[in-house]
Amino acid sequence: MTASVPAAAHLAELNVATLRHPLDDPRMAPFVEMLDPVNAAADGTPGFVWRLAEEGAADATGLRPAGENVIVNLSVWESQEALWDFTYRSGHLEVMRRRREWFERHVEAYMVLWWVPAGHLPTVDEALERLAHLRANGPSPRAFTFASSYTAAEAAQGVGDAAGV
Repeated sequence: MTASVPAAAHLAELNVATLRHPLDDPRMAPFVEMLDPVNAAADGTPGFVWRLAEEGAADATGLRPAGENVIVNLSVWESQEALWDFTYRSGHLEVMRRRREWFERHVEAYMVLWWVPAGHLPTVDEALERLAHLRANGPSPRAFTFASSYTAAEAAQGVGDAAGV
């Protein structure tokens, strides 16, 4: 039996960053100052669906599910192209260029992508499990990267993922 392709699938994304300094340290000020404009840009980008924010806050920097010095970014996009465009063709690129000023270099995967049914908002636990899966097993339709991507149809077929999308 083969799984049917969902009517609509969205791309979930998690990235984690290990802080070089606490967010209130003056050396982190340029990063902190970019948070609101970059998040607003994401919110207004075609193809953006949702992003994690701490209750009562504008972002998720106060959440520390991966460690006290690790911040997380979890979002959902209509397509891989929409996420790519935001990541590499917007003001977000400046944050990427300067990330070594604010974050430690990761020796293992720090970003993971996976397909979810449209309307599903992934939990942080789900996202961290996908990252752990990528780190332990390498890219698959269950957990992948921009460099090793899979389509929603491949994920729905359950290749490398007993649960499918």
